[in-house]
Amino acid sequence: MDLDDNSRNLVQALTNGDPEKISTSSFSSLLASKDRDYLLSSTTQDDQVKISDLEGKAIGLYFSANWYPPCRNFNKVLIGVYEQLKSNGSNFEIVFVSSDEDLSAFNSYRESMPWLSIPFSDLETKKALNRKFEVEGIPYLIILQPDGSTLHDGVELIYRYGIEAFPFTEEKLEELRREERMKHESQTLTNLLTNPGRDYLLDQTMTRKVPVDSLIGKTVGLYFSAQWCFPCAKFTPKLISIYHKIEQSLEGKGGGEDFEIVFVSSDRDQSSFDSYYGTMPWLALPFGDPIIRTLAKYFDVQGIPCLIIIGPDGKTVTKQGRNLINLYQENAYPFTCAKLQLLEKEMEEEAKRLPRSNYHAGHRHELTLVSEGNGGGPFICCDCDEQGSGWAYQCLG
Repeated sequence: MDLDDNSRNLVQALTNGDPEKISTSSFSSLLASKDRDYLLSSTTQDDQVKISDLEGKAIGLYFSANWYPPCRNFNKVLIGVYEQLKSNGSNFEIVFVSSDEDLSAFNSYRESMPWLSIPFSDLETKKALNRKFEVEGIPYLIILQPDGSTLHDGVELIYRYGIEAFPFTEEKLEELRREERMKHESQTLTNLLTNPGRDYLLDQTMTRKVPVDSLIGKTVGLYFSAQWCFPCAKFTPKLISIYHKIEQSLEGKGGGEDFEIVFVSSDRDQSSFDSYYGTMPWLALPFGDPIIRTLAKYFDVQGIPCLIIIGPDGKTVTKQGRNLINLYQENAYPFTCAKLQLLEKEMEEEAKRLPRSNYHAGHRHELTLVSEGNGGGPFICCDCDEQGSGWAYQCLG
């Protein structure tokens, strides 16, 4: 999905005028029960805040649980945004709707939260909110506006825009979308990878500074990864092998093309960075460089490993570099639409020569050859645990 498609989906999530539109006067019917007209404050275990105090505010209903790591990760981000908004005097509040398994877990998780909560014991209200807003996964953040409109993609908005998303209206989202489009249209390698105090990258020895300008005119992969990440540990050796094969192929052509990768680290300390980067043959941003967080936000990186491909003109070619490497190996280079269309046609022709079914020892039965058009779709390979798409042998009922 490209930038415009993603933003358009966020705009469509603003449900002005639909049957789910909420009025602020109905907050009590949403959040209260027959014997409770309050929420738990963050200040003490038993301190209470009247639900009527929320009138006129934008409200975030935050569905989350202590037991789920993605919730804990998002919680840290949301706390930062919330505290900034409160310090600015913004008219915004969050209400925690727990999916924790017991009271102890609820209390432990709630201690980290500076906002309000529905009591753990009120199962009926929590179930009713999950049903009403069709919550199918967590973390999930729904924004209820004073004018009654609702926004269902709060988690993505917070990850993508942070405090800039406030007040979470359609007008604000359109403004951010325009700004984002302008940034991408004027994107260059220099403005992506440099800051006022640094115009270089590290080479593999970590002793030589390589000017960012030396990459201009090359196809560049931005590799978001970290030593602590298990999927990264599996993908990095494959990427190293593909990198060398692409280099060898380009040297054989002698046409002046060049490919480079820049490691964008999410490691937790310098020693982990040093150890992990020591296995890589390409360039890197310095550990802890502030541009790393900016890049992750700019490209909406929500998981690692992630490989963003930048073309010779400095513009983004694809955010799906990892998947394309898994699908096509070194043949994916230079990752352009024209090259991918050619590879897809070749795969279609190759699939015509494959048997319609194949016995798999691990599954102990016949697997059927499928594609997205005849019962297949994205899949996880049971041999390499990597995501793929297109033609594959799969179990069909």
